[in-house]
Amino acid sequence: MGTVTIDDGTAIFYKDWGPRDGQPIVFHHGWPLSADDWDTQMLFFLQHGYRVIAHDRRGHGRSSQTATGHDMDTYASDVAALTDALDLRDAVHIGHSTGGGEVARYVARATPGRVAKAVLVSAVTPVMVKSDSNPGGLPIETFDGFRAALAANRSQFYVEVPSGPFYGFNRPGAKVSQGLIDNWWRQGMMGGANAHYECIKAFSETDFNEDLQQIDVPVLVAHGTDDQIVPYADAAPLSVKVLSDGTLKSYEGLPHGMLSTHPEVVNPDILAFVRS
Repeated sequence: MGTVTIDDGTAIFYKDWGPRDGQPIVFHHGWPLSADDWDTQMLFFLQHGYRVIAHDRRGHGRSSQTATGHDMDTYASDVAALTDALDLRDAVHIGHSTGGGEVARYVARATPGRVAKAVLVSAVTPVMVKSDSNPGGLPIETFDGFRAALAANRSQFYVEVPSGPFYGFNRPGAKVSQGLIDNWWRQGMMGGANAHYECIKAFSETDFNEDLQQIDVPVLVAHGTDDQIVPYADAAPLSVKVLSDGTLKSYEGLPHGMLSTHPEVVNPDILAFVRS
């Protein structure tokens, strides 16, 4: 574990496990979580000989609670500073949800040789909010509701999200894991309220179509069809259409947080893509 200090003084916390000569896999977490959300995947890929790295986005987890920089351009710039500091080459970048948007923006702008492949899991790409150009998106009122709930009682909001739609625990017959709910709350409450508030705009209103068009490495797009946070139809299939070398992997009935609820299903598929 360590930190990288960005030019503006922000300290970005990261974990770095495994052999230094192993192919790097970099994990990008969702909102409002931290690198800890990737523990299951990091252990899995570590056991297969990879060097695994995950960071806390600025304002999240153990990174600095900054007043500014809560936008996709800055998030991608922070990742570039981290990969430069660690001199990562031919890395695979895997992003979940908001982290998928971060991956798209970083990979589209990365220095040649830094990135070998990318994986977008339940990602916010190509754009979430409804507009004339994205009629299938979610209305802005949905995200205004997120902001209002966060500002009113962040702790309670961070119980309700994982208890319900994030992991699909609100579905009939769902096997509820109190540990996942508690860990989601723990990670969320580690971060800064201002960063989480402003990040809602970043993940919901940023248009990643141009980023996806510019990516020239293979990309796996994985998404559950019962995703209640980032609805499947307006996300994964549209992203694959824009990518020059994209592969769509759909998971029937799986939720937004399928990496945690079904790692035994998703992890091997990601491994096969990385090895292919």
